[in-house]
Amino acid sequence: MTADDLQRCAWAGTDPLYVAYHDTEWGVPLHDAHRLFERLCLEGAQAGLAWITILRKREGYRSAFDGFDATVIAGYTDADRERLMSDARIVRNASKIAAFIGNAQALGAVDDFAGLVWSFVDGRPIQNRWRIMNEVPSTTEASVAMSRTLLARGFRFVGPTICYAFMQSAGLVNDHVIGCYRHAEVASTMR
Repeated sequence: MTADDLQRCAWAGTDPLYVAYHDTEWGVPLHDAHRLFERLCLEGAQAGLAWITILRKREGYRSAFDGFDATVIAGYTDADRERLMSDARIVRNASKIAAFIGNAQALGAVDDFAGLVWSFVDGRPIQNRWRIMNEVPSTTEASVAMSRTLLARGFRFVGPTICYAFMQSAGLVNDHVIGCYRHAEVASTMR
């Protein structure tokens, strides 16, 4: 069987970048605080847009935002904001840029960001068994709780839907449908 013959979640489509993201990243548990911070910011940047838009600009974001070094981003000045607003490699939205900076500042006050994020699933990924994508929720009690906690700590662009998309992408939940070849592979990483 070739990679083209594999059954995937319908959202992966046929765009090679999207397929690669689905096949290698989406749903794989992340425990590194730096990578979790990047993923949370990018999920927030996606609000109102297609994820493929952000995925295509991800390397631009990494470059523009100093590799998502939260300590550096937290110190950004008005000059940095202006630089970012003129950077075509990213989505130039003042609110989202401000959120990245604010989120980096909020992150500085969190002792264990990975531990905080994973606390919403009791430290262990939730193994879902959806048959079709229409069964997959856009929010859950855990994403609502995560959203409330992050908002209270000063994070922005972290509503319940964004938090659930973050939970899916960062592997806090396995939302590959059971017919997708990645469902079992991702499940095996969650044990």
